[in-house]
Amino acid sequence: MEVGSLPVELWRVILAYLPLPDLGRCCQVCRAWRELILSLDNTRWRQLCLGRPECRHPNWPSQPHLEPLSWREALKQHVLATRTWTQNGPELQSSACLLFFRRRKDRKVWHVGPGCEFETIRGALSVAGPYDRLVLHPGVYEEQAEVALKVPIELVGLGQLGEVALLVCMEQQCPTARLCNLVFMPPWFSTVVYKTSWGHVQLDNCNFEGAQLQVRGPGTCQARFCSFSQGSSVHLLGVVLSLLDSCDFSGSDTASVTVEGPPVSERNWACKHLAAQARTFRSCENNNSPLADSIGRNQPPGANVNKEHVSIEDWQRRTGMIEAVGQGTVIEDCWCDGEHSEGDEENRDGGGSNNTKNTFKLDYKIPCDHHGLSHLLKHQPDGCLPLASSPDPPSVTPEPLTLQQELDRDPVAQMLAASTLGCILRRCLFREGKGGVHLSNYGQARLEGNVFRGLNYAVRCIQNSTIVMLRNEVCECRASGVFLRLSAQGLIADNNIHSNGEAGLDIRKGANPIIVCNKIHSGLRSGVVVLGNGKGSIRSNQIYNNKEAGVYILFSGNPVVSGNHIFQGLAAGIAINENGRGMITENVIKENQWGGVDIRRGGDPILRNNYICYGYSDGVVVGERGRGLIEGNHVYCNKGCGVWVMSSSLPQLLGNYISHNCMYGLAVFCRKDPENMEAREGNWPGQEGIGGEGGNGERRGVEGEGREGQENLNEEGELFAWESDLDSEDERHSARRSISVALVESNCMNYNGAVGLYVKSSEPLNVFANLVNSNRGTGIAVLQSSQLTRLVTNCILENGRGGVTVEKDCRVELRGNGIYKNSGHGVSYGGYGQIVENDVVGNRGYGIQVSGTADIKVLRNRVQPAQGCGIAVIGPVKGVVHDNLLFQGHPGNKKTLLHMDSGNESCVLRNNSVLRHNNSCTPTPPWVLENPPPRPLASSTSGLSSSQYPSRLGISMTNRISATVESGCHNGSMFCSIL
Repeated sequence: MEVGSLPVELWRVILAYLPLPDLGRCCQVCRAWRELILSLDNTRWRQLCLGRPECRHPNWPSQPHLEPLSWREALKQHVLATRTWTQNGPELQSSACLLFFRRRKDRKVWHVGPGCEFETIRGALSVAGPYDRLVLHPGVYEEQAEVALKVPIELVGLGQLGEVALLVCMEQQCPTARLCNLVFMPPWFSTVVYKTSWGHVQLDNCNFEGAQLQVRGPGTCQARFCSFSQGSSVHLLGVVLSLLDSCDFSGSDTASVTVEGPPVSERNWACKHLAAQARTFRSCENNNSPLADSIGRNQPPGANVNKEHVSIEDWQRRTGMIEAVGQGTVIEDCWCDGEHSEGDEENRDGGGSNNTKNTFKLDYKIPCDHHGLSHLLKHQPDGCLPLASSPDPPSVTPEPLTLQQELDRDPVAQMLAASTLGCILRRCLFREGKGGVHLSNYGQARLEGNVFRGLNYAVRCIQNSTIVMLRNEVCECRASGVFLRLSAQGLIADNNIHSNGEAGLDIRKGANPIIVCNKIHSGLRSGVVVLGNGKGSIRSNQIYNNKEAGVYILFSGNPVVSGNHIFQGLAAGIAINENGRGMITENVIKENQWGGVDIRRGGDPILRNNYICYGYSDGVVVGERGRGLIEGNHVYCNKGCGVWVMSSSLPQLLGNYISHNCMYGLAVFCRKDPENMEAREGNWPGQEGIGGEGGNGERRGVEGEGREGQENLNEEGELFAWESDLDSEDERHSARRSISVALVESNCMNYNGAVGLYVKSSEPLNVFANLVNSNRGTGIAVLQSSQLTRLVTNCILENGRGGVTVEKDCRVELRGNGIYKNSGHGVSYGGYGQIVENDVVGNRGYGIQVSGTADIKVLRNRVQPAQGCGIAVIGPVKGVVHDNLLFQGHPGNKKTLLHMDSGNESCVLRNNSVLRHNNSCTPTPPWVLENPPPRPLASSTSGLSSSQYPSRLGISMTNRISATVESGCHNGSMFCSIL
């Protein structure tokens, strides 16, 4: 009969009356009939799927409101799964045709219940043969002693779920059994209602109320559409493989599922069938993941802004900072970057109505563009501006890798993702109880597509156990969501972990998991906490909107944190505290309320090649006793400072781009400040002090240090003896470059809203080979330096105020620097030290101004001012000024190139050379800086290109360190020592 003889709608009405076997036969008639049968998916196939007693909605219990892609396919998987328990017969491998002659198992059906053949389960089991079916009629069945299942058997409850209840304790002593549509409650003598130690048990659509299911390896279990409530649990001991699919766990007093012990070496017959089902599920999940869709819906509104091009003006306008930056930022009561320098006033007064740039002929300017760092300012081969000279911040940040990309580059993660050992839980719901899944003593488990909600904790993995978590949702836990310790390991990937009371993930005591491509957000504490020698590889995650640090590392935690996007946090992006370590590379850390990265109290990470931007406070904070290697990072567009360092710390800042920050590029502050004692101790109450009068430097703190250090460390009431687990100091730092003085080397600090480098320090500081250019304020300002600050081989260029300012009583050495084209004085010096072998050219104020009661040596400098004096000694200055070479600047400049107040008898001037313009008509060759060329001096031609980050700026180590010791130290000055 042709399909076209009747309307399709009428065919569908007729076919809706056919049972499942007849529908299968109709599919085999022809292609047209097959397509017609398949079109019944939302009608007849749906009815058949939901009408089976062992089946529930395919997406029950976590997402019953979502329709499956195909009801027919869901029914097919249901039917195949219910037959697993019967597939333990001998395999026929000689010929496929022998399958036609395979004898079916002779099965009988026995009815149990009032008025039936048997009234008790024990009586029916005594006569039942292998693979017989026991149909239990509605009622309550109770046995006073343990019941043994000695032959393969099937127990099925008749009627609706809940009408047949069993108060029994069963022990399986046969290869296979199936239980369906039953309610298990514990008898008076045991909470264990079912146990097996070598056979396979299949549970379909059963309820467990206050009872325990126990499986011991090599026994296996397959539970589908079962409910475990009122403290019920599953206990798996040494299992090789068990599968819990679409189960509901609620109201647990302990962990709902406990996996203990390594998988035993022996395998039973069901292992290969369960493994095949697990592989089938993974292939289906890759094509359709409702949970992944729900995870995508939780993405924050700012999660995709990393490709957006944002100019500095747009960002300042959006954040309301454009007016504040233009007015000068007041940070200290004693010094204001908004004030004008004396050189600026003289320039305006002496310049008259003439435009300096128009009247300053190029012939009189000494070229200084070919200094040792000039390659960082030149156009790139493609015509683009390099970062050091670009007026706009970086417009693109790296995208996190996809899960497939992570698996392709990590064989260990790939192996874990494909593993099927231990307990497999998929599409289960864990809710309203104490714990979800607990692994211990080398246990193994795989969790896919589950939902954990409203528990104390979702997953706890300890004692060398291995966990694989894929596409789960972990939310609203009262403590940490996922907890790993005692050398636990595994793969945690593509999960949605959010809204938990403690950390989303808690890693400690030697645990070393791989955590990739998760969304970890909206937590009431930190996103990820690593402590107590915890390790782990945390890669390509999106960590956002957490109330405390996105990643918190402390107590010798030492993870690898790479390629993550950490943003929109209510505190720091990454906090490293209490001797925490870690390799933190290539992350995008943005839009956090506090510091992008906060290091203090012994924290000693490697912070490399990160993008730290658009924060509402500082980019990087190195607080009290902070250490670490901070190398090759892009720190830009933060409302506070780019990098904030407390002088009691010992960081190494190498090759960073620090630009377009609203306050200082790099600020080094004293440890002691009585006005900000509370903030300095890490108890900063809020962000009121950012950017205004309360924006004093010593204000930063780590969010909730005290609470995190107490509550998170004593989770579940356990007290840990951390001292016994911490590595020794020598071991922790054995692979590190040891320094005794904070080091700022080969960085680019430009286009910041205030001073490029601000120093108010009580500790020594080494500043070598940095490019400080185009900042709104002074290039380098030293307001306090009771110990030696060394400024060596830096290039200080085109800053909005002076080049270098050194206040009274500061101890500073300037050697081998190039100070060019700044809008104020080249060097304004009022402290103690020496200014040796610098090139100070083209600055609009004085070249070098020494004032006050300074005790100083000014030796072998080359100076050309634009308008003012070359070298001016003002006030009762002590010291010597000799062997300097001074060039006249603008021809109309009437100021003397070498000036000293007439009443000064304690300063010696000798062997200084002054070159003036030739007023004759005879042309003279222009002046150039040669022997040596413009400073800072370049190294050999083996230096790296400017396209790389500036940690290899090409400054000669000889030029930086091998300074000439001056003979005859003035008053026994300590500045003659060579570091």
